[in-house]
Amino acid sequence: MTISAVPATTFDPAGPHAPSLSRLTDPELYAEGDPHPLWAWMRAHAPVHRQHAGELPAFWSLTRYADIRAVYQDSTTFSSAQGVLLRPAVVGPDPGGGLTLALTDAPRHKQLRSLMAGWFNTRAVRALEGYVEAAVRRVLDDAAARETCDFATDIAGRLSLAVIAHILGVPEADHDRLYRWTDEAFAAHSSLVSHPDIVEYFLDLLYRRMEEPTGDLVSALLHGTVGGELLTEIEVVLNCENLIGATENGRLALIGGVQALLEHPGEWRRLARDRSLLPGAIEEIMRWTSSATHSVRTATRPSELHGRSIAAGDKVVLWLPSANRDEDMFTDPYRFDISRTPNRHIALAVGEHFCIGATLARAQMRVLFSELLDGAYAIELDGPGRRVASIAVNGPQSLPVRLRAR
Repeated sequence: MTISAVPATTFDPAGPHAPSLSRLTDPELYAEGDPHPLWAWMRAHAPVHRQHAGELPAFWSLTRYADIRAVYQDSTTFSSAQGVLLRPAVVGPDPGGGLTLALTDAPRHKQLRSLMAGWFNTRAVRALEGYVEAAVRRVLDDAAARETCDFATDIAGRLSLAVIAHILGVPEADHDRLYRWTDEAFAAHSSLVSHPDIVEYFLDLLYRRMEEPTGDLVSALLHGTVGGELLTEIEVVLNCENLIGATENGRLALIGGVQALLEHPGEWRRLARDRSLLPGAIEEIMRWTSSATHSVRTATRPSELHGRSIAAGDKVVLWLPSANRDEDMFTDPYRFDISRTPNRHIALAVGEHFCIGATLARAQMRVLFSELLDGAYAIELDGPGRRVASIAVNGPQSLPVRLRAR
């Protein structure tokens, strides 16, 4: 694949104005600093940059919207099957490679997606709205009873987990302990399958659904076929882990969205006065938060990007928050504007790997923000938040708020 819409640029790492691009993989930059000036410099001067191997394998960085969108849409040249996150070389390849929805290519990806899509399409999400509304009110009421809380853990995290657990078929009585285990894994920035309690729990749930199938997604994964064959037990567990792990992005978008609205009170007041702005506000929150920091693809064949030669087997890293602040795509990209239009952000990816939970994520935001805007609760920031120290996801890890029922 060749992209030639923008002239090739020359990057001199010793140049007087060149920032330290090694900071791209420093989690502390995302926890305590601001990566956007670095990405802005790269978009202007080094849109295709080779990062040499260290703890992480060597990779190419893409920072411009058009380039990242083009790579997403060319899944034949840029594969997901060998992993979609940067991993230290010593830990080896992702165990879900070729097995989970996020880490498969056509035709298997489409087959797996078809097996799950019925739980995430518009009709299914509409049927879930009553459950989502009840879950939102429950977490808000519980938080309001304490008056001060951490929006990240007490509201957004519990809401995101409750909804996906319900879809998977996890009984309500088990939600609290599953949330505790996943929260521990998220806090440690480790894979959920590295948490033995989560693996043991889902294996037990699998065996129960083998004997007594129900109408949940775990049963569908167990009894459906992909390529004419049943999934193995490890494939079912890894796909459950994949779906639960994706809730970290959803909860970070919820947290970041509330933070953005509270830090831009003029936009909050606009939204409260005119609820027709809510769909656009949700899209702007997704662009603004861009909670997935990067996504990796592996080149399957030689290609060229802006005069740089990408070899087969090379890792290509897509920096999504950079794409969603690209000056060539968005007018005044560093302004939070709930009426922004057009707003063709790619926070949820593009092409075959467009987020399967996109409709559900939007519905959760709509219900939560509607409850907060309807006036039943008063909410305000209660101190500074703390950001996630990670290169995989970004956003507030902690957001203290005061929440009270009116």
